[in-house]
Amino acid sequence: MKSQDIKPREPQDEHIVENKELNIWEALIPVFALVSMLAYNVFVYGDDALSGSNQFVLLLGAAVAAIVGLYNKVSFSQMIDEVAENIKSTTGALLILLMVGALAGTWLISGIIPAMIYYGLQILNPTIFLAACVIICAIISIATGSSWTTSATVGIALIGIGEALGVSLGMTAGAVLSGAYFGDKMSPLSDTTNLAPAMAGSELFSHIRYMAFTTIPTIVVTLLVFIILGFTQNTDGVADTSVLISDIDKTFNISGWLFLVPVIVIFLIIKKTPPLIALLIGTLLGGVFAILFQPQIVAQISGVDELTFNSAYKGVMDAITVKTTIPTENETLESLFSASGKGMSGMLGTIWLIICAMVFGGIMDAIGALARISRSLLSLATTTFGLFASTVASCLALNVTASDQYLALVVPGKMFKKAYEDKGLAPENLSRTLEDSGTVTSVLVPWNTCGAYQSGVLGVPVVDYFFFAIFNWLSPFMTLIFAAFSIKIKQLAHKQ
Repeated sequence: MKSQDIKPREPQDEHIVENKELNIWEALIPVFALVSMLAYNVFVYGDDALSGSNQFVLLLGAAVAAIVGLYNKVSFSQMIDEVAENIKSTTGALLILLMVGALAGTWLISGIIPAMIYYGLQILNPTIFLAACVIICAIISIATGSSWTTSATVGIALIGIGEALGVSLGMTAGAVLSGAYFGDKMSPLSDTTNLAPAMAGSELFSHIRYMAFTTIPTIVVTLLVFIILGFTQNTDGVADTSVLISDIDKTFNISGWLFLVPVIVIFLIIKKTPPLIALLIGTLLGGVFAILFQPQIVAQISGVDELTFNSAYKGVMDAITVKTTIPTENETLESLFSASGKGMSGMLGTIWLIICAMVFGGIMDAIGALARISRSLLSLATTTFGLFASTVASCLALNVTASDQYLALVVPGKMFKKAYEDKGLAPENLSRTLEDSGTVTSVLVPWNTCGAYQSGVLGVPVVDYFFFAIFNWLSPFMTLIFAAFSIKIKQLAHKQ
């Protein structure tokens, strides 16, 4: 689900901390404390909660978990060691966030993002826009195996087009993420699509085929909803896009050659080039194209009238590292571009959030709370449906408490594997349920690594896109419906 060079800890090496001293109510104390504090914090700060206060609340939640751990004979050094492991596991994600900020900056001043918006405004209209977002992002994500790459490239451009068309940012982000996570989930190149069957004991392509039974109906329903929403959009603003198109043309030298850079990046990802390398190449090519195609923009950013080697270096480096403003008299256009030109510095708030979330998740793991919660859910699984429901609940709980998508697959995968075997259920049932409830819902939790990343890249708070990320929240319901009515519940061959 994340990019392909962000390697989870090897499944066979992933440890689950058990603590017999800890009871379920003690394990839930930090969860209740965190949810309560976050709810109050969001009530007070609203959309500004992610500016720093939520991050500190996560640390307060970690402190509560640490107190519970100390009470249950877990040493402080053990907790810190687990926190260090958790933060270490997100190193790739943090570096990719920085590189995405850099790439967006050079793609803005080079005219790549403006060109996507320029042509997109001429092709798309509000009626078909949302459904088109789902389909475009699904195709790119299947090809690359990464929802993160999809959001960082076409996702940013689609957000700009949607804003120009007058479509709600929440709707656009929801459509982008629905398509991106569908494609990622069904792609054999995706790391989580490989991790889920590895944990459950199923085979990759058997897992994908079996997952299609729940995934395809979910994406069909999602598309239908977005088609209906498209017809509810106010199309009066379409004529106004001609002004935006004209102003983009005045500000930038628009050329089809600019699309060569994103094509190269997507090609590199398809060829399994580590995304960090692909994004670095995309960033550097964006800087070169900025100098070649938009010398006047680069000169303006560096504060000079004529472009020299020094001013070109300064202009490109500023676009990579700090927020840049493209001079334009069109306020709407300036708003569109300011969302993209944040540079690496614009990602620091998201990085801060991820680190604080990993502190909370690390301590929860160290004190045995994650294992205790999953074990309690497993004890409730007395029927086949109960087993599926417990798996779903465990994945959702871990996305909230561990703040990491991988742990939401690994911990339930290890905990529930034998229970599925004992009930005569094929491992594909478990691997499909892990993906339907663990992989796709991670983006719905603001402090989860995926939720923080997508919100930071697209510039849309999770609370704004939550409802419209239809594919993501509908997936666990779909897997429960199949379980409740015993639809495509594969049995172990020797127990049939």
